[in-house]
Amino acid sequence: MSEDLSRRSARPEGGVLLLAATPLGDPGDASQRLKDALATADVVAAEDTRRLGRLTAALGVTVTGRKVSFYEDVERARIPRLVEDLQGGATVLVVTDAGMPAVSDPGFRLVAAAVEADVPVRCLPGPSAVLAALAVSGLPTDRFCFEGFAPRTDHKRDQWFTELADEPRTVVFFESPRRLGKTLQVAARVLGPDRRAVVCRELTKTHEEVLRGTLGELAAWAGPDVLGEITVVLGPAVRKAPEPDDLAAEVLALAADGRRLKDAAKEVGTAHGVPTNALYESALRLRG
Repeated sequence: MSEDLSRRSARPEGGVLLLAATPLGDPGDASQRLKDALATADVVAAEDTRRLGRLTAALGVTVTGRKVSFYEDVERARIPRLVEDLQGGATVLVVTDAGMPAVSDPGFRLVAAAVEADVPVRCLPGPSAVLAALAVSGLPTDRFCFEGFAPRTDHKRDQWFTELADEPRTVVFFESPRRLGKTLQVAARVLGPDRRAVVCRELTKTHEEVLRGTLGELAAWAGPDVLGEITVVLGPAVRKAPEPDDLAAEVLALAADGRRLKDAAKEVGTAHGVPTNALYESALRLRG
């Protein structure tokens, strides 16, 4: 362990930056650690102080520390003062409107500044729209990636989905309800209308809705009246195995290097997920 890493890991004194996950909708999902932190933190940096007030009222918690607005447009300007607070020994709690700070929400820049200032950063885990949507989607969960918000412009959106065309992992992303219909239409056009997907709307809230289907079906459903917080889960690309006739030339090329035709067919078939016997027969026909 380097001297710098050891020093930072063991540092006991000074302030601490807390990142706390807040409920996606149902206040009952708030952890006791979140309640305690809201009541005792020296500074609470909130994405929306009005939503913070509604949350604390629902939880029966009184914020005794200084409340600071901490949304995207003011994030950079607020960081120097918050770092000063941390270096002075304060506990600074960061909360967003819902879910985990720094994940497509304010917080990342403050975390980086706190790390640079040698201030401990801790996480109070809890609700996550990304994981909640993934868990209920019914799509593969063993490998997935999070892509943030879909691009807003037509050109960038097209390019973005083109890059995801062969993505072997399940993809989770956020979208505005106003742009959802257009985004799903582009996805269906670029990725194909049969690609599996799930739209999760208002997770954990009264009007929670989870719609599963193909991109074509979901694009037809998503009209201008869709409301609420939206998380989309896109199924992984399904790779179609090539036809044996398409690989026969590759088998013959290996056989020309000295391999037995059967062994060459097995090697190529294993690499592409094609049955050896079918590939062997195709190679024989091509060789004449």
